[in-house]
Amino acid sequence: MTGDRLDAGGPEADGPQPAGSVRRRRWLVGVAVGSVLLTGAGVASAQLIRSPAQAAAETAPPEPDLLTAVVEHRVLKDTVVLRGTVRAGQAVDVAPQGTSTEGAGAPVVTRLPVAAGDPVKAGQVILEVSGRPVFVLRGAIPVYRDLKPGAEGRDVGQLQTALRDLGFDTGGDAEDVFGEGTKSALEKYYGSIGYEPPQAEDDGGERLDAARDAVRAAERALQDTSAAGQKAGADVVRQRAEEDLADARAELAAAQAASGPMLPAAEVVFVRGFPAFVDSVAGAVGSRVSGTVLRLSAGELVVEGYLQEHQRRLVAAGQKVQILSELSGARTSAEVTSVADTPESGKAAEGTGSTTGATPQAGTYRLVVEPDKPLGTDAAGQDVRLTVESASTKGRSLVVPITAVSAGADSRTSVTVLDADGTRHRVEVQAGTQGDGFVEVVPVGSGTALRAGDRVVVGLRGTGGAR
Repeated sequence: MTGDRLDAGGPEADGPQPAGSVRRRRWLVGVAVGSVLLTGAGVASAQLIRSPAQAAAETAPPEPDLLTAVVEHRVLKDTVVLRGTVRAGQAVDVAPQGTSTEGAGAPVVTRLPVAAGDPVKAGQVILEVSGRPVFVLRGAIPVYRDLKPGAEGRDVGQLQTALRDLGFDTGGDAEDVFGEGTKSALEKYYGSIGYEPPQAEDDGGERLDAARDAVRAAERALQDTSAAGQKAGADVVRQRAEEDLADARAELAAAQAASGPMLPAAEVVFVRGFPAFVDSVAGAVGSRVSGTVLRLSAGELVVEGYLQEHQRRLVAAGQKVQILSELSGARTSAEVTSVADTPESGKAAEGTGSTTGATPQAGTYRLVVEPDKPLGTDAAGQDVRLTVESASTKGRSLVVPITAVSAGADSRTSVTVLDADGTRHRVEVQAGTQGDGFVEVVPVGSGTALRAGDRVVVGLRGTGGAR
C-alpha cells in the first residue's frame, strides 16, 4: 500500500487506478473526516455542559479587596474657609436729628458732596442738611448732646483735642471745660468751612443784653451815691449800690460764659480714627432726612465675614486666621476678634457701594478678623479669602482617614489594622481633632500598639466599587 495516494488527483497519479484501490481510499478519507467532526463536537460539548459546582464557582462575585491607608504622624489642623471683605474697624451711621436753623421745617438734604467709596479726612463736611453742615472729627466718644459754652466733660475734652489737631488753639481753657478759648477755636473752625457757628443763646442774646444793662444801671447808681456826699444815710445807700453792681457784674459774667458759639449734636460725627471712607449713601439732595443718610467706616482696617450655622460652632474669638488677597496673592496672619451671638435677620441693604465680598445673609453670623499688622489703605473694600484654624493637635500626632474609625454597639471607637501576613486585628482608639478628612487617634489601653506606617482598613472594594 505504499504506492497508494490519498490525493488521487495530485501530480503523482499518472494513470488509471484499479476499482478496489479507489474504494479503499474513499473509506480512509471518510474515517478521517469523521474523527475530526467527533473531536470538534466533544470540545463544544465540554464548553456547553458544566456541573452545578462549576457554574456556582464561575458566577460567584470575586473576593472583595481591602482598601487601606497608612497611619501618619503629623500635625493636624481643622480649618473653616469663607469669604471676607476688608473694612474699617468702626462703622457709623450718619442720621442727623433736627437742625439748628431757626424756623426750619422738616430737615432736608441740601448738599451731598461725597459718594460711596470716597475717602474722608478730619474736619471734612460730608453732608448739608437744611443749609447746615455735618462734618467729621476724630473722637472715640459718640456724640450724645449739644456742646455749649460752660459745659464740662470728657466729650468737651474730645472736641478740644479735635480742634487742636486741626490747628485751632483752645487757648488757656482747662481740659474738659468749654471756655473762651474753646469758643474762639470753634468759631474759627466754622469759618474755615464756610459757615457761621450756631449760637448757644436760645433767647437771641436777650439775657446778655439785660445783664449788660443791669451793670450799667448799677454803675450809675453807685456814681449817684458818691455825688450825694456825706448826707445822712449815704453810706448805706452806697453799700447797697456796690452790692447791686457786684450782682450785676456776676450775672453779666455768667451770661457771657454761656453765650457764644456752640456745637450741635446734629452737625458733628465723631470717628475713632482715619483713614475713613463712605461705605454707602442712602439719601439724595432734596430728600427728607428720616433716618440714615450715609454710612461711614473708619479706623484700622479689619476683615468682616459671615459664618453659616455649622461653621459658627467651630469658630471663636482668639483663633488664628490667614487672610489671602486673591488680587495680589499676599497672605497676612490675623486673629478672630469677635463672632456674633445672634444671626443676621436678612440680606444686606441695597446700595451699600459693594458688589463683592461678604454680605450678611439671613441666618449667618458676623465674624470680625483683625490682622496682626496693619493692612494698607488700598486694601479697603477688597474681597479676600479667610482660613480660620478652628482646631489643631498639640504637636505631631497619629492620624488616620475618618473612614478608618468605626464605632461599636458599646460606643467604643476602633480601627482595624492589616498585618503584614494579611491578618487583621482591631485597636481601640480615642478620636480627637478632625480636619481635611483625617482624625487624630490615640490608642486606648495598655499593650495596645498603633504606629506610623501601619495600614488600617478604610473600606472594601468589590464588583460594585468601593463600599
